Amino acid sequence: MSITIYHNPACGTSRNTLAIIRQSGEEPEVVEYLKTPPSREKLVELIAAMAMTPRQLLREKGTPYAELDLANPKWSDDDILDFMLAHPILINRPIVVTPKGTILARPSEAVLDILPNPDIGPFAKEDGEVVIGADGKRVVR
Repeated sequence: MSITIYHNPACGTSRNTLAIIRQSGEEPEVVEYLKTPPSREKLVELIAAMAMTPRQLLREKGTPYAELDLANPKWSDDDILDFMLAHPILINRPIVVTPKGTILARPSEAVLDILPNPDIGPFAKEDGEVVIGADGKRVVR
């Protein structure tokens, strides 16, 4: 099975998502998108696969979002894509692609919905938040 994660190792959500994928028994292709940004074509493909708009994929926290005035509705989808390509940190993460679908894995446990083997056993995030209990069931918050 082929799984790809567009990953930022400095992001806790991205690290937790990668850990969930690995605990499922899969070793994904890890694309550190800040070092190797997707092409415009790939970014458009990912956004379409997630049934999102470029604006919905924009990340605000820890990015130049405010200084670039990206909340301004004057920016078209093409403009937003241009900004993301110029500043990959604006691309929200992690994006995970599996044969079962493509998602923005926020929260990280959302990735379970598209894994071939979502029965990963007990799992807690880095901060200790239990996602799957000892009984193998997802903890609902």
